[in-house]
Amino acid sequence: MTTQAEKQVIVITGASSGFGLLSAKALAHAGHTVYASMRETEGRNAPQVAEVAAYAKENGVDLRTVELDVASDASVEAGIARIIADNGRLDIVVHNAGHMSFGPAEAFTAEQFAQLYDINVLSTQRVNRAALPRLRKQGKGLVIWVSSSSTRGGTPPYLSPYFAAKAAMDSLAVSYSTELSRWGIETSIIVPGAFTKGTNHFAHSGKPADAARAAEYETGPYAGVAEQALGGLAALEPADADVADVARAMVAVVDAPFGKRPFRVHIDPSQDGAEVVNGVADRVRTEMYRRIGLEDLLSPAIKG
Repeated sequence: MTTQAEKQVIVITGASSGFGLLSAKALAHAGHTVYASMRETEGRNAPQVAEVAAYAKENGVDLRTVELDVASDASVEAGIARIIADNGRLDIVVHNAGHMSFGPAEAFTAEQFAQLYDINVLSTQRVNRAALPRLRKQGKGLVIWVSSSSTRGGTPPYLSPYFAAKAAMDSLAVSYSTELSRWGIETSIIVPGAFTKGTNHFAHSGKPADAARAAEYETGPYAGVAEQALGGLAALEPADADVADVARAMVAVVDAPFGKRPFRVHIDPSQDGAEVVNGVADRVRTEMYRRIGLEDLLSPAIKG
């Protein structure tokens, strides 16, 4: 259990279900004040708000909800402002909100790609612009990004909009890490593999708007590829794969000492290769910063 001195005020985006809700509960049990943020708290997600309130009461944990639609500047700004007003501070931002689509790339409209980018990438920029001024003023903080092993591991077909958006998000996380370190703000990137069970990611995935174009793939030389891709992914996943491992990894990152938190943590039961490729990429990045004389940006400045 976390001591009062170590208690963190944390906001998690997209926390109505899946990794977000699991992580919110786990972090609350670890003794932190956790805001499970979500949109439509008085509408579609009202049952989730009630469930979170009941869970917090039954378990004696400080788990709250806040209205925060990551697709809206005004909603993000209001949600972050409310958290800061309630607590006088904000310590940790968790970028978890995301959405998946499944189908041949050509069958998605440009507008659908833009929407996926908005949810998975631009959302993090909205939240950062609302939250980072406070973290920078405090001179200490942590930003956690929930990435995906698909950004550097094996990439099966028909998930291109999601893969492309997640790769962009991961790249943004890497860039932000060194631009925040001198402010005393750490970065950790959580890299889950393909968990096909235990979240709504695959169940709620979007479909191509151009059904006729998708049908050309389904009835042509790519007939059966969709089923083979999904079935193959599920078969790679060990029977004991547990999505709660992602939440446990997040708790471990949050509770690690400042300055000692890992830059990346992979939770990939299927071992799709992302950890190997990321290891090389992160070493190359470290070498580049050393060569240009900015190696100090790779570690957060500890303010006195």
